[in-house]
Amino acid sequence: MYLSPHFTLDEMIVSQTASREGIDNTPSPQVVRNLRRLTQTLEQVRSLVGCPIVVSSGYRSLALNRRIGGSSTSAHIKGLAADISAVRFSARELAQRLASSDLVFDQMIYEYDGWVHFGLAEHGARQQVLTLRQGTGYLPGVQ
Repeated sequence: MYLSPHFTLDEMIVSQTASREGIDNTPSPQVVRNLRRLTQTLEQVRSLVGCPIVVSSGYRSLALNRRIGGSSTSAHIKGLAADISAVRFSARELAQRLASSDLVFDQMIYEYDGWVHFGLAEHGARQQVLTLRQGTGYLPGVQ
């Protein structure tokens, strides 16, 4: 099922960890609505960068999020965040483009491991831009 022109429900909920360990990662109807909203925003990201966006992690059930060590307040649990990359840009370049754009988002984290966490909020948008460096924590902006 397509949630938007370029993003399917399957790609927004797939998880190797969930499959390998038998964790149910089936979203509720509310989460599907949130994923629809998220993918509409990811369509804007795709237009901004002019190339396909790859989702490495989207929705995570509470059990899956716990298993991978995710934050208990993660927007992934609500279907409002995705870890993404762009096929023509490094993660840093993607983060810089998103940070300097007019896109409305709650939180964008450039992660040195090679992806960008892109999240929405249920209400409002902080436009928070951070960099996560392993071992040193979060830094403001794209470092």
